[in-house]
Amino acid sequence: MTSSHPIDSTRRALILGGMGATVTLMVPVPAFAQGTGKSKLGVIGSGRLGGAVGSLWVKAGHEVLFSSRHPEQLKDMVAELGPLARAGYPQDAATFGEAVLIAVPYGALPQVGRDLAPTLKGKVVLDACNAVSARDGAVADEAKANGIGTTSQKYLPGTRLVRAFNTMGSGVLRRESNRPAPRVPVPIASDDAEALKVAAALVRDAGFDPVIVGSLTRASEFAMGAPGYGQHASAEELRRKLSLAP
Repeated sequence: MTSSHPIDSTRRALILGGMGATVTLMVPVPAFAQGTGKSKLGVIGSGRLGGAVGSLWVKAGHEVLFSSRHPEQLKDMVAELGPLARAGYPQDAATFGEAVLIAVPYGALPQVGRDLAPTLKGKVVLDACNAVSARDGAVADEAKANGIGTTSQKYLPGTRLVRAFNTMGSGVLRRESNRPAPRVPVPIASDDAEALKVAAALVRDAGFDPVIVGSLTRASEFAMGAPGYGQHASAEELRRKLSLAP
């Protein structure tokens, strides 16, 4: 795949407060989300979870840049995955990806936002980070108090944020990908309808069944410890558990 692959666009209107002016932005939507091809994806945090999801995307034919503060540690993984995989720093992944997965400890999310906000602005970002108070401290407590979707959006301003891939571990992801029907469901939530389409396409390409739960305020329904977390039976059963329409 080459960087010249066509990209479709979606118009988004922003009303400038107090100025009465309407500005129309052209926001790129990756071509694969329109069913027209594969795309370039970035992974920020390429440990067990990020490595597992990114590997499934490579196997689906996407070009993936895995990143770490120590990218040399990813050398063996990308060599095994072949020419569609490469390694770099988080800034490289943020720049490279038409869509980006973030899979870091939740306590690191504010720093990721500070470091990469200009590069990630306007991009579809899949947030797979889980908040654990014992590990992540005050920001995890904030997520539990205010809702993890709302809190993630606060620390990743300007991104087209989707909560996704946070409900199962790397071993389950690798083992259950593309299993015979019914596929394992992956709940997703966002305030951006087009970003949900992108995320749903990526969930399918990873070998799972996307279940749209709703806006970011509903992402807490599949956070750790919530009813939608760790549900591996079927999309229909997950929808029933979360009282979603069929």
